[in-house]
Amino acid sequence: MAQRFNTLGQPIGEDVDWTGAKRPPRTNMQGRYCRLEPLDIDRHAPDLFEAFSADKTGAIWTYLFTDPFESETALRQWMRAACLGDDPLFHAIIDNTTNKAVGFATFMRIDPVMGVIEVGNINFSPLLQRTPAATEAMFLMMRRAFNELGYRRYEWKCDNLNAPSHKAAKRLGFKYEGLFRQALVYKGRNRDTAWFSIVDKEWPALERAFTGWLAPKNFDSAGQQIKKLSEFMALERP
Repeated sequence: MAQRFNTLGQPIGEDVDWTGAKRPPRTNMQGRYCRLEPLDIDRHAPDLFEAFSADKTGAIWTYLFTDPFESETALRQWMRAACLGDDPLFHAIIDNTTNKAVGFATFMRIDPVMGVIEVGNINFSPLLQRTPAATEAMFLMMRRAFNELGYRRYEWKCDNLNAPSHKAAKRLGFKYEGLFRQALVYKGRNRDTAWFSIVDKEWPALERAFTGWLAPKNFDSAGQQIKKLSEFMALERP
């Protein structure tokens, strides 16, 4: 297989003549099922509050550093205080069918010098969970990190008690690396942090798997997947 290069001209998966990566730009990431837009309070807060309100139990906030918001005003205040910086860099996830924001995610702990970047602060509303758009949103962020910006390492971290996050990381192709015990305290409780990663030499095979899974021919007339993402990944393993 021919050597692949990112847009910076660096060989993927080879630590030769490393010159660093780029910082993520504040531009959209466009997909077939969704797009990601840099978070804008006035444009996205009404839709996000509506989408998050579909979670009647507040479960989607359990492992985040904030609690559910009782009003759009409270959500806006939090966004203004926490979501407008460059690291973490928040993106709203827009459903292309409804043109409404249905979740968010961030690039964070951004280290262009070492080529390491993390995806975090992920909150998928019930309107986004278990949809092709949810998977595509994560794929679009990976593709930007590796193909456009030239990162060597892409990280995912979560509370070790967060079983759905463990499962999602593994489904998306991340490899478990270990446990950082008593790493954090949040909401008055301990967090042992599980670490996962994808490195650039693994990315080309994962990209092919995601592209195959997301292809229109992999979904039937009712929008149900024909083959699982894991099946495409299995085909790409050596």
